[in-house]
Amino acid sequence: MGKLIFLDIDGTLVPAGTNAPPKSAERAIRLAQERGHRVFLCSGRNLGMLRPLLRYRFDGYVASSGGYVVLGEELLYDHPMSEEQLQTALDIFHKNGVVCTIEGRDGSFCDSDLKSLLSESEEGNSELLRWKKAVSENLGIRPMEEYDGQPIYKIVLAARGVGQIEACRPPLERDFNFMIQDIPEYGCVNGEMVDRAFDKGKGIIRIAERLGSALSDTIGFGDSRNDLEMMEVCGFSVCMGNGSEQLKKFADYVCPPVTEDGLAEAFRRLGLTES
Repeated sequence: MGKLIFLDIDGTLVPAGTNAPPKSAERAIRLAQERGHRVFLCSGRNLGMLRPLLRYRFDGYVASSGGYVVLGEELLYDHPMSEEQLQTALDIFHKNGVVCTIEGRDGSFCDSDLKSLLSESEEGNSELLRWKKAVSENLGIRPMEEYDGQPIYKIVLAARGVGQIEACRPPLERDFNFMIQDIPEYGCVNGEMVDRAFDKGKGIIRIAERLGSALSDTIGFGDSRNDLEMMEVCGFSVCMGNGSEQLKKFADYVCPPVTEDGLAEAFRRLGLTES
């Protein structure tokens, strides 16, 4: 029986903020599928942001950090937060000076000072780099004032100091997990607030159960903090060489960076592209 392979997008399948996998990765995915394996996207991106990658014919996807899960053409899971949860969270974050981006299924809406805050950090993890590129190039992110009431799945956070985010935890963490990226030496702190009802790992479980596959037959590829639950669930986990130093400690294998054909090398090493 083939493996179920789950790929994070930014910093894993593609350089952060882009939508074109290296040719070596594209070929490795096709070869793996031809050998009976199934390959899925497993991302913090919402459907709108991951849609450009669907042309590569994946077998399904875990989107919005597990809040929206699709197998083939079948919707397995759809869990946005309530309007009350959203407004309560935004009030608390804004009171503490935390800059927010709220993500619907297809649209994202950001606070007006997000661009200036992101510009203060010259470097960053893959999630931070993705948002910097998305905001600077106007890639489908609209001002918060244009929010149209659509269901929201998660809130992306950014602040000048981790203390601002930590101050928001007590009234919110009963219902939500805070996934904060490795704390940088300088620049802004970033992360996500995600409903405890789901995460990437739970999304993988939902797909595996629907297919009748054992979790021991799953392989997860990631690079940042929001991939931890995926790695904890999968039978085998791979962290990219460009990934979080903390995440590498949890991985079964660390492959070369995404820009050095790391995905193709890992597929070869794991026997996914060879008979």
